[in-house]
Amino acid sequence: MSILFAEAHPIPLHAIAAMIAIILGGIQLYMKKGGTIHKFLGRAWVGLMLIVSVSSFFIHKINLWGAYSPIHLLSFGTIFSLGLGIHFARAGNIKHHKQVMVSLYGFALILTGFFTLMPGRVMHQIVFG
Repeated sequence: MSILFAEAHPIPLHAIAAMIAIILGGIQLYMKKGGTIHKFLGRAWVGLMLIVSVSSFFIHKINLWGAYSPIHLLSFGTIFSLGLGIHFARAGNIKHHKQVMVSLYGFALILTGFFTLMPGRVMHQIVFG
């Protein structure tokens, strides 16, 4: 983990928030839905996802369009989808709320997490040495 903490800010914050979101999101997927604990953990997960998404705009390791890359489009999509998921939950449309949140977990965390394991990336160094 010392490799991660040696990185420029906000990379450590971004990575730690993402790792916690992966764990918390996994717990959310398997626990009882709709209760107080689900709502509390859900709010925490949304907060973590916002930290991950917003902090990504200050990370410029892959520069395809000036200082930005396709991952930044995903960050915009994640922020929009978080709002949409919250809207569906508040409107009582639990089916669509679940679809949005499960999709975010799978695409915005798990799929993109695999890309961080590519050679040359910090998480590759941490996981594979």
